[in-house]
Amino acid sequence: MGFSEKHLSDDEQVIYHLHTHVKALIVPVLVLLVLAAGVGFGLGALPDGELVGTVGRWAIVIVGIVVLGVWVVWPFLTWLTTTYTITSERLVTRRGIITRTGRDIPLRVINDVAYEMQLNDRILRCGTLVVSAASEQGQVRLDDVPRVQQVQLRLSELVREAHDEDDRA
Repeated sequence: MGFSEKHLSDDEQVIYHLHTHVKALIVPVLVLLVLAAGVGFGLGALPDGELVGTVGRWAIVIVGIVVLGVWVVWPFLTWLTTTYTITSERLVTRRGIITRTGRDIPLRVINDVAYEMQLNDRILRCGTLVVSAASEQGQVRLDDVPRVQQVQLRLSELVREAHDEDDRA
């Protein structure tokens, strides 16, 4: 699912279209594996044909579905619907499953682009991109950006080019 061409101006090009890093899916995958094993064991351990077994099976299935929705499906949908797009003219953020929120920041109003990396981020090659813009909201933090150093460098170059074009105009 890329960034739609209909949202671009005439000369605008997509430089990066990114989801947050897949590290956001590590816990949901582990929960899914433990849940599958636990539900399978629970269903197999209950006696057949008794009221306790029937009620117990329904309880296990219902709890399993709730855990699956809250700890697996919702985080996956959150990851899937959170995107960061850098074009030749702006920085675009979109997030949200039910309520979508988005923000477009023109490159010419960005003052500074920095990144932060914890130890686990360094191992996974991701981090937080911190964009300072001349706006009411000041800094924008983009969490879990894959290849954050490469993205920060390219975004800084694009910002410098945008400022140079403004100076020439």
